[in-house]
Amino acid sequence: MDKFETFSGIAAPMPLVNIDTDMIIPKQFLKTIKRSGLGVHAFDEMRYDDDGNEIPDFVLNQAAYREASILIAGDNFGCGSSREHAPWALSDFGIKVVVSTSFADIFFNNCFKNGMLPIVLPQEQVDLLMRDAEKGANARVEVNLEEQTIISSDGDVIKFDIDPFRKHCLLNGLDDIGLTLEKAASIDSFEAKAGAARPWA
Repeated sequence: MDKFETFSGIAAPMPLVNIDTDMIIPKQFLKTIKRSGLGVHAFDEMRYDDDGNEIPDFVLNQAAYREASILIAGDNFGCGSSREHAPWALSDFGIKVVVSTSFADIFFNNCFKNGMLPIVLPQEQVDLLMRDAEKGANARVEVNLEEQTIISSDGDVIKFDIDPFRKHCLLNGLDDIGLTLEKAASIDSFEAKAGAARPWA
């Protein structure tokens, strides 16, 4: 997993509430176990019509937001079924941060395991960032995980909270496997001792 570094990016406004995981990545695309290649299908039923043509009104189809790396979303983002393909699809599209007033618990946890940062803020701060995002591609937002700040295009500084352990994992690019591999020397030592003590095992 890549380390989460400070970056500035385009924020796309998605004020719709209760965006569920089936809206993020519809069920017909869940057959794969690969994390790559799902970005083209992110928000598939909102992005494309029945003939596969882009729906011009959808925010991520608009020229200003095609390179968006931040979503400013409505309440209860990521609700619905517990599919890990949802953060896979968003990440593959290029989304690094999702800001909302609340997230579904499983989606929230899956974001961290896939190198994405979900940020919970009060409604008034989400509204401020939503208005900022509506300015288009010229309104770039900076996210600094180390300092736990979001800086709007107008220079407004918003502090956010994050669990220290999850912050450590993102800053160091550690998923569950990476955390286990940090203990590789101890694991090898244990297995060597266990093998010597129980050679028949």
